[in-house]
Amino acid sequence: MPPTSLKAVQTLRIQELPERDRPRERLRRLGPEALSSPELLALLIGTGGAGRSALMVAHDVLARATGSWRRLAEQSTGQLAQVPGVGVARSTAIVAALELGRRLATEGRDIGVPLRAPADVVAAYAPRLEDLAVEEFHVAVLDVQHRLERDILVTRGLLNTSLVHPREVFRAAVAERAAGVVLVHNHPSGDPAPSAEDRMVTAQMAGAGEVLGIPVLDHVIIGRGRYTSFREAGLL
Repeated sequence: MPPTSLKAVQTLRIQELPERDRPRERLRRLGPEALSSPELLALLIGTGGAGRSALMVAHDVLARATGSWRRLAEQSTGQLAQVPGVGVARSTAIVAALELGRRLATEGRDIGVPLRAPADVVAAYAPRLEDLAVEEFHVAVLDVQHRLERDILVTRGLLNTSLVHPREVFRAAVAERAAGVVLVHNHPSGDPAPSAEDRMVTAQMAGAGEVLGIPVLDHVIIGRGRYTSFREAGLL
């Protein structure tokens, strides 16, 4: 018996599809890798609405991000909720699923990794930071061999000297008897060029590090596919 056409799959409710063509059954039988992106998203959406199937809604959601999961991850729950058939509950589920995927991509790969060059810092932090819609300021606490001992999220939001205080930056570094720290944050705009505030924060942290005997080895700003290293740029 031939499979149901793509157009029919999109317009029919999932319950109306032959069992072999239902995304949930196909996932169980063939594995998740056999499903298309809209089918996977349709499983999160669950049911459609207003005469539109879950697959039709899924296609609309992906179309909003031009078919890119990366662009979809930049959407807020409010933006996704505006897509007909999504709403608040489903938009929350989509954002939560994308965040789980982001965490999976970085889990267990950071602690103990050597951060001896800016490229090492980018490899460790870019997967989690380059697509965030807000700024996050992290401190990489390094041992004498420049291996990452601990990652500290200092603040989430706009970077400024009132939010990023040396006390928060160096507290764990002192406790861990760190040999040095690397400052890392992202620019949601995708442009990693340092701002005046970035330079001010870096200078303040470098001065505090000198007093404590824990040098700031670098400050790396993560953009989208690009980065700026204060050390490489001669700014530190």
